Amino acid sequence: MAGARHRPDAALKTAGLKTVGLLGGSFNPAHGGHRRISLFAMKALGLDEVWWLVSPGNPLKPRAGMAPLAARLGSARKMARGSRIVPTAIERELGTVYTIDTLRALRRRYPRVRFVWLMGSDNLAQLHRWRDWREIARTMPIAVIARPGYDGRAAASPAAAWLGRYRRSAASLQHRAGWSAPALIHLRFDPDPRSATAIRRADPHWASRFAGFAQRDPLTHHPVDPDTA
Repeated sequence: MAGARHRPDAALKTAGLKTVGLLGGSFNPAHGGHRRISLFAMKALGLDEVWWLVSPGNPLKPRAGMAPLAARLGSARKMARGSRIVPTAIERELGTVYTIDTLRALRRRYPRVRFVWLMGSDNLAQLHRWRDWREIARTMPIAVIARPGYDGRAAASPAAAWLGRYRRSAASLQHRAGWSAPALIHLRFDPDPRSATAIRRADPHWASRFAGFAQRDPLTHHPVDPDTA
């Protein structure tokens, strides 16, 4: 059952390995939907933490309407309070733009962490447009979380067809061998309709509440200047 709590086997803990889910996005702004799917994935997969990769810029999204990085990180920090969610702007420090480069850099920088890439079914539907998407799948397991209105397109996508032969259960991550890749894990729970687009329409000046404040990255502990785009 996807909602059941799975705990990694003793080999992972004895080896001192942390298990972390990676959720990338603009977080423009972060909202309760991000938090809810992260907590759900954490429980379903038995993860120690979920890191929110607050992107400096998404090659597939326009820059217009994108709040400064510090404001988006600030909204993520506020939304993550009281949880094992760690927002970070580490991609700015790594100097990476594309997901494949970020994932490779994180694996080099954190060799004692086992990562799983978390994405909504909306992203699976367009994964074949991402640079080196097959290499992304070969780098770490991918867990896909259902999103309203996208499951059909995701199932019919080229990436889903290619990954279909690598489907696994959430329970497979209980064991060290289960972290091999490619691996596709489907997670289903009650859909969450919230979106950053709707929040921006209802509150177009949300970023002003974080204006003028430098944010400290919870993962790297380095400051993020409020004027950083």
